[in-house]
Parts: sequence; structure tokens; C-alpha cells
Amino acid sequence: MDARDIVKVGMSAERTLVVPPERTVGHFVPHMPMVYATPMMILEMEMTAGDAINKYLRPGWVTVGTEVDVRHLAATPVGARVRTTARVVAVERRVVRFEIEAFDDKHRIGEGRHARGLVNVESFTRHLASR
Repeated sequence: MDARDIVKVGMSAERTLVVPPERTVGHFVPHMPMVYATPMMILEMEMTAGDAINKYLRPGWVTVGTEVDVRHLAATPVGARVRTTARVVAVERRVVRFEIEAFDDKHRIGEGRHARGLVNVESFTRHLASR
């Protein structure tokens, strides 16, 4: 499958969540603040990017994250609402590139770029089994 046939620059998605304790740095690392953890913010950004294009993929195809270049700009406490956005900025044969951002109610808390690769699940599974 060629992503250029189905994914277009400008496709976008948005997600929101309320930061739970289990997505904080303090949940993973004792004695650290209970603020939204950078890896959890990146996870939400990646999921948002997937949301922007997943419904256009042919059956048996998915996308997987292949590149992340993100800055975490501000701390966000438990209970705060976070909104993540992703917008397609470039499409290659098997790679889709995104601009991604995250906001709380007061600030932009994260920004960056992300790439997702198109994968045929059946071929991918066979490849993994042979490793």
C-alpha cells in the first residue's frame, strides 16, 4: 500500500484527557513530582497522530511510530485537562510525518514532530516470528 494514495497533507486529529496519577512521573519514579510524564505525553501525541489517518488505511494495515522529536515545555498536574493535536505535514510511500502539540488549560505544554510507518500486520507478524 502506498500512503500517498490515501493520506493527504492537512489530515488531523485531536484527543483530550484528564491527567490521572498513573500517568505522572511520580507514579513511575518514587519521590518525583506528580506531574504529567514526558513519555505519557508522547504516547498521547502518537495516538493522536494515528487517529488522524487510521480510518483511511486498508484492512490489515496499521501504522507504527518510527520517529519522535518532542519538547516538553511545561509541567501539568494531576487533574488537569490535556488536549493533543496532530496534523499530517508530509506523506511518503510508507511514512507519514506529523506536527504534534499538547496543551493544558493555560499553556502549550509540548510540541514536535512525529513519523509513522505503514505496516501490513500479516507480513509484520511473519517477520517477527522468524527473528
